[in-house]
Amino acid sequence: MTESGVYVIIYQMPPIRKTFTIVNTLGLHARAAAGFVKLSNKFSSDIKIIKNGYEVDGKSILGILSLAAARGTEIDIEVSGNDAQTAADEIAGFVKSGFGEGAHTE
Repeated sequence: MTESGVYVIIYQMPPIRKTFTIVNTLGLHARAAAGFVKLSNKFSSDIKIIKNGYEVDGKSILGILSLAAARGTEIDIEVSGNDAQTAADEIAGFVKSGFGEGAHTE
């Protein structure tokens, strides 16, 4: 209850979580991680990357590099906040594009 005696109900949307397979040849290396951080920082939402239960901040280049995520690795991306849907959609496109480097299937 607020000071004025009014009850305020805050509804928070559940996080958006999607699973991806890394498709570019070099995996989630420094340039790809820098691009991910740059994109993530456009949004106010919290962005997490999870690999085998290990979770890092999607806005931290060192955290992302610590995942050592090579091509073929499955990662989950979890987004929560006011602009979560937009962030999740743009991040999904970036990951699917091989972090802007192209998807390689060889």
